[in-house]
Amino acid sequence: MHDVHDLLRAAAAFLTLHHTEERLGDPARRITAAHAEIAETGTYRHTTEELVFGARVAWRNANRCIGRLYWHSLCVRDRRDVRDAKDVAEASADHLREATRDGRIRALIMVFAPDAPGRPGPRIWNEQLIRYAGYAHPGGGVTGDPRNTGLTALARRLGWPGGPGSPFDVLPLIVQNAGERPRWFALPEDAVLEVALTHPEYPWWRSLGLRWHAVPALAGMCLEIGGICYPAAPFNGWYMGTEIGARNLADADRYDLLPHLADRLGLDTRSDRSLWKDRALVELNRSVLHSFDRAGVTVTDHHTESLRFLTHLDREEHKGRRVGADWSWIVPPISGSATPVFHRTYETVERHPAYVHHPEALARARGEIDEILV
Repeated sequence: MHDVHDLLRAAAAFLTLHHTEERLGDPARRITAAHAEIAETGTYRHTTEELVFGARVAWRNANRCIGRLYWHSLCVRDRRDVRDAKDVAEASADHLREATRDGRIRALIMVFAPDAPGRPGPRIWNEQLIRYAGYAHPGGGVTGDPRNTGLTALARRLGWPGGPGSPFDVLPLIVQNAGERPRWFALPEDAVLEVALTHPEYPWWRSLGLRWHAVPALAGMCLEIGGICYPAAPFNGWYMGTEIGARNLADADRYDLLPHLADRLGLDTRSDRSLWKDRALVELNRSVLHSFDRAGVTVTDHHTESLRFLTHLDREEHKGRRVGADWSWIVPPISGSATPVFHRTYETVERHPAYVHHPEALARARGEIDEILV
């Protein structure tokens, strides 16, 4: 927040929330100390306990997330001492190692230095810590993930030599210090667990060469707690199978696999009325769940997660807290009406602390900002 009055109000609101929910007594003394620090420095520093509480509640407040039942178990790593791009990249690789745990995925956030007056915190340009390159061809078409063509081109301009040119080349991290150009850092192989996709019935599926990474670690969102912005705060839960099988690999503007799979499955693609897209989509999602299970990697399915979300709603309502949710994100992208979250409405209640998509961060993830902008 740029306005000091807004920061004072946000700090008081957050500190009151923290003291109330954690039963810490009257927050007046802590608020007075924070306000004095703001008056002197233009900002204030959260205690470790405040940071942990704020990061967890930000997950609880995430309207687009169906997997909030376990918000209170989020592991929080306080790395506010880290500002240098190289150190951020190395710590991010450590984040992936700790979150992965040989496939037993742990919900984890690593919080780097915050923005402060005259001293912005570091930025991670990648939308997620692990993303696949998208190599745009001069005559049209893309090898890899079309979503990442802009960031791939930027990485090349920064000096990244590129990967082998497969559809699943892991992009380097693009990290930026305040006042400096962004730099690229390759992720170590031991930090990236991937799952090769097979199918429970079709042996030929393996020959497609499909795979996906195990940890969905969002890196481009700002963690906002009590008016303080932590612009580099990568966090992860675990995948719901449809995120991979119904979106990443199936969307027409991503890997667009449905036509190819339908052909291999021998489906009639001459008319949409044959429901070839639906049938191919189900088999692709079966493949994802089957493969992650065989690899021993944590994944949930949309039916299970829908029930868990309703449990979350019940728990929060019993505590007197309204739950915000975006219906278009909560309802799964396949078989929506077969899940209980479909058959009700939600309020898009915006609460803080929160994970926020800032427009400039979205532009960075598209590789659209090529100057020293923070």
